[in-house]
Amino acid sequence: MSKKLAPPEDEEALAQAVRASAQQIWQAGLGAFAKAQAEGGSAFSRLVRDGTALQRYAREVEDATGTVGRAAERAKRRGTSSWNKLEQVFEERVALALQRIGAPAAAEVEALQRRVAELEAQVAELMAHAPAGPKGHR
Repeated sequence: MSKKLAPPEDEEALAQAVRASAQQIWQAGLGAFAKAQAEGGSAFSRLVRDGTALQRYAREVEDATGTVGRAAERAKRRGTSSWNKLEQVFEERVALALQRIGAPAAAEVEALQRRVAELEAQVAELMAHAPAGPKGHR
């Protein structure tokens, strides 16, 4: 730091003190400007370098994310395929067990339901055309 100036004794001394102070302020400003310029260039270079490194890291993360996503999709497809196979095996074994105990298959039950519906329709038609019998009986 600069030394403290003594109080001026006359106007010339006061003017000299003001010029000296202004000169110091000017020199401090020039020094700050030069330092900011020198550090500004290196700071800019550091920012570019750090930005490049961050961009490279972001690409690596993106690539890794894509790889993991594709692996997860493959695992999902394999899992779905395995689940479908397991479901099919289970259905076949249940059908075989039902067959062993004599339970009708789904197709047999559906055929029986159709036959019952046909017979109900025939009975209804016969009842509609049947001659009237004694009271209370039809």
